[in-house]
Amino acid sequence: MEMFIASRLTAGNKIFPSEIIVDESGVTLKIPGLFSGNEKTIPYTRISSVDIICPILGYSTISIETTGEGSIKAHGFTKSEVTRMKALILTKINSV
Repeated sequence: MEMFIASRLTAGNKIFPSEIIVDESGVTLKIPGLFSGNEKTIPYTRISSVDIICPILGYSTISIETTGEGSIKAHGFTKSEVTRMKALILTKINSV
């Protein structure tokens, strides 16, 4: 299991930064909140594509598209973090 936490310097992540967890069962996006939070898990069998956006300046974004489960999109990670996430997810998809 690997956990990636968005930078607090990005919009929407100042107090409660988003987290992406890549584990054996799938990819989980956690968006914590003061009184409540959101959590969404997508199993590897439902992931159709993984896209990353890495601008020259600023933080990177990862977008995970699925077949019928919606999508996960998170911003505020370094280029190396989103590249690592994508590699982990693609490895898990290919082994399923």
